[in-house]
This record gives sequence, structure tokens and C-alpha cells, in this order.
Amino acid sequence: MRLFRLVAGCLLIAAAGFAQAADAPVFDAAQTRRILSHGPWPPEMVADRSNRLSGRPEAIRLGAVLFGDTRLSGNGAISCQSCHQPQHGWSEARARSEGLQRLDRNAPGLLNARLQRWFGWDGANDSLWAASIRPILAHTEMGGSAAATAQLLRNDPPLACLARHVDPAAAAMEDADLLVLAAKAMAAFQETLVSPRTAFDDFRDALAASDRIAMTRYPAAAQRGLALFTGRGQCGTCHSGPNFSNGEFHDTGLPFFIGDAGQPPGTPRRVDPGRHGGIAQVKVNPFNLLGRYNDDPSSPAAIPIRHVVQLHRNWGEFKVPGLRNLIATAPYMHDGSKADLHAVIRHYSDLDEDRLHADGEAILKPLNLGDAEMADLLAFLESLSGPEDSAARYQALRAEAARVCP
Repeated sequence: MRLFRLVAGCLLIAAAGFAQAADAPVFDAAQTRRILSHGPWPPEMVADRSNRLSGRPEAIRLGAVLFGDTRLSGNGAISCQSCHQPQHGWSEARARSEGLQRLDRNAPGLLNARLQRWFGWDGANDSLWAASIRPILAHTEMGGSAAATAQLLRNDPPLACLARHVDPAAAAMEDADLLVLAAKAMAAFQETLVSPRTAFDDFRDALAASDRIAMTRYPAAAQRGLALFTGRGQCGTCHSGPNFSNGEFHDTGLPFFIGDAGQPPGTPRRVDPGRHGGIAQVKVNPFNLLGRYNDDPSSPAAIPIRHVVQLHRNWGEFKVPGLRNLIATAPYMHDGSKADLHAVIRHYSDLDEDRLHADGEAILKPLNLGDAEMADLLAFLESLSGPEDSAARYQALRAEAARVCP
């Protein structure tokens, strides 16, 4: 009798799984290859050869402290954490960031930043450590300086102690070198911010193993959304790889004009040049990978900056963001103009092709999605997020730093 009940229970579980599978799509060989290309996750940690502090625990500790230190700013009130908040996926809930002035763009999330090739919405930096210098020096953001940063690292006892652990000669460095040391430590910290495994990753691995029972645990709606993502939607053309980003820049049909509420009538409208402006900036940046602060000039990492060329079609292009843990980083797009994921999906469903470059890539077309399809795509996108503990680890690093250098 016990054996009969056990077999009956197994049959009921299997039947429930097959019932769910009946609502799920069947992926052909091409779609299966595309799905498998979005993993495995997490990727192996690879040190940044341009940053001698990459992966070093004492540098990570210093970087975590500096990341939240408002004294790096000109007014003593703004830190990196002001716009990159742990509770918002290391982004923020505002559409456009507020530094010393209101900025033109939304703060991108920092999870998985170490996987990027260019940094910032316009790619104005070619390393994570150079991207950490930019807001410190920008007069519209933190308004700091190399001299003020260096003075802090020399004269503040806990920070000077942490800096000595990183480099015993830190106090004798020139101001610019100490600024770079601080930025490379913050980059080492940011490299540790990796999003967790998700329901999608479990499904992807089950698909790779042909484990049909495990595959049924992934909701049918998410599977249908995945089929749309890898099929008719062709979303993976830009959102490719394990981090769901090709790391490049594209025109997505958003307006180039920057609107500021409350401006008087007749005020000239400003334009965000996007990648076109970013290329110009990275080329002349003294902290780019062609400069003397690169700790491994022979590394292939410097190849992109050697060969990148500013083209007319780069005007208004912005970087393709990764999609992992995106439910925490609303609002969306470079200007924060889409309040939620449904608004993002609606944008691509009803895309205005007249807003796209005539001389650009013919990648995007209106998807013309029905309500059910939009719901399925939303279910898939939400399945790319999971609970993560980087905020707790951040606080643990800061507490450890306080014990090491009180």
C-alpha cells in the first residue's frame, strides 16, 4: 500500500510538471544555442591587468571605504554611494542623478561592471578605475580634486593606514598618483559586485543537461517570454552573452533632447550626443589605457582605445545595459525616461522608426506585441533577478576596515 501511494504521488508530481510543460514553448536548435550562450553564471573572476590592485583584499577594503566617503567631493556631502545605492542595485530611484548640479543621465547600476569594455552610458572611459575618477573630478558631480583626495589619504589616520596596507609608499606619492590609487581601490571593490544566480540560470543549466523535470520548474510564462526574446524579438542581438549585453552602443529611438522642467519659454534645448561625445572624451582622457597609469600597457585591453573611431552615426547612441537584476534599478534608459519594465517593453513594441538614424544599423523594428506577449516578456525579464547580498558584504568590508585601521 505504501509503495502504491509513493508511485501515485510521483505520478501526480510528474503530471503537474507535464501540465505546466504543455503551456511552455518548444525551443528549436537555434534558440537552444542562443539560450545556452547566456551562461554559465557566475563567470570566472579575472583580474584587470591594467589595475595592479585588482583582486587584492586590502585594496577592496580601502575601495569600499572610499566609495561611501563624502569627503572626496568638493562640498563634503556627496559620495559615489549617493548615486549608486546598494538597495537599488547600485543605481538609484531618480530618473536623473543629482550631483552638485542636476545631471543629464540616470546612474547605471554597478552589478557586473567588471564585465564591461567601456564605462558610462557614452563609453567615455575605457577602464573601471578611470570611470571611478571621472565623477570625483567632474564639476557637475562631486567637484573634487586630485589634491584634496591625496590630502585625505595622507592626513586622515584610518585612510592613511588603509592606503599603507595597499602601498607602503602611498604617502610619498604625487597627488595624481594617489588619486589613481584611490580610484583603482574603488574599482577593485566594484569588481566584487556580482549579481546572483537566478531562476533563468537554473533553467539554462537544466536545458544544457536535457533535464526536463528541472526545466518544468521555470514558469511557463517566463519560458514563453524567453522564446520571444530569443526568437521573433531578436533581443539577443544586442543583449547577448551571460550578462545580456554586447557591450556596444546603439540608437534605441529615444529623443536626443534633454528636457528640464521649469525652464523659461524660449530656453535653448540641449542635446545629449551619447557615444559621439564619449569617443571624443575617452580619446583625450589622461587616464585612458594609452596613458602612463595603465599597469600593463601590453595588455589586449588597450586595443579598443587604439582603434575606436568617432563616426557620425554614433550621435545619440548609448551603451546596451546588462539585464541581470534589473528589477532593482528602475527607472530605465540612459535618461531614466521609462518608469518601469512595462514601459520599456511598450517602447520596443511601439517603436517609432522615424527616430532611428537613417545611416545607422537596421536592427530595431516595432515588435507589435499583444498584451499576453508583453506579460510573458516581463515574466522572463523578472526571472533574471534574484536575492543578492552585496549590500551586506559592503557593510562587512567597511566594518573590517574599521577594525584593521581604527
